Amino acid sequence: MVSVLQNVAIDCADAYGLARFWSGVTGRPLGPEDRPGDEEVAVLLAEGGPTLYFNQVPEPKTVKNRIHLCLRPEDGRDPEVARLLALGATMVADRRNRDGTGWAVLADPEGNEFCVLRSASDRAATNA
Repeated sequence: MVSVLQNVAIDCADAYGLARFWSGVTGRPLGPEDRPGDEEVAVLLAEGGPTLYFNQVPEPKTVKNRIHLCLRPEDGRDPEVARLLALGATMVADRRNRDGTGWAVLADPEGNEFCVLRSASDRAATNA
């Protein structure tokens, strides 16, 4: 017997706003019933994987995440980092190396950390 991962719950101050950011990151739509001003939850439908579930809570984020998402872009890592920064992410730690290896640690608009890994083409270019 096993359990199936249903969703990843993310506490936040603005459920709809943060879900819109992650919708832009992943290219996946919000749930059909989600509307601006929703105070309870907003759901991002993930294709072939768990749902990202945004739950509005009154308390702010105060410490580093104990769990975070890692993204593998379809295209190159560096263009994806630039795209996500333009969407409203911030750079937390740049772990990219001159030889093309490494990753970038970003934060979403509410400070939740996530990593951007190398794409398949990035990995092929460095043979690592």
